[in-house]
Amino acid sequence: MMNTAASQDRTFLLAGITWESYGSLLAIVGDQPVRITYEQGRLELMSPSFNHERCKKRLGRLVEILTEELNMPMIAGGSATFRRQDLERGLEPDECFYIQNVDAVQGKAEVDLAIDPPPDLVIEVDVTSSSIDRISIYAAMGVPEVWRYENGALNFYQLDTTVREYRTCNHSSTFTFLALVDVMRFLQDYSESNDTELCRAFRTWIRQYTTE
Repeated sequence: MMNTAASQDRTFLLAGITWESYGSLLAIVGDQPVRITYEQGRLELMSPSFNHERCKKRLGRLVEILTEELNMPMIAGGSATFRRQDLERGLEPDECFYIQNVDAVQGKAEVDLAIDPPPDLVIEVDVTSSSIDRISIYAAMGVPEVWRYENGALNFYQLDTTVREYRTCNHSSTFTFLALVDVMRFLQDYSESNDTELCRAFRTWIRQYTTE
């Protein structure tokens, strides 16, 4: 995965933004490729780079392959906007998935975090450092697991619900057999390959693992 100055995301930070103004901006932006992060009056706009999108799609496809090969029901939420007015926080994940709570959102066109659970797994790619701590927003919303790719390294984060903070883990809590080192090995070995080659190799590895 690339990580050069020319492939950095462009970010803009605004302060003193009300919750109502945040909602109005979301409506204006609509489905345009702009990420908006809001936290208690601060608002950040991010225009994703090609590198950012490539990284998040690669990781997202690995999750999709895992759920297919392990026959795990899954609903992908992509970069849908998740917000909680009571927390004064909102953001769009790079990729997100409902797996354990798939039944809770099955058939829904919209997810309301006031009554619905947050995604079970979120992918976060940091090509450019954010001015807002997005990981803390996921923790406040109660997202159980985050895969974070930053500076060429991937980390698995599992939420400690007693303190609402994440701790790093060597294995995924969603896919308990999956070690961090295994995912990193595929990302590194196929960093210069196209996505089809990466996905074929990853799928073959899972099938071999599950039949042993």
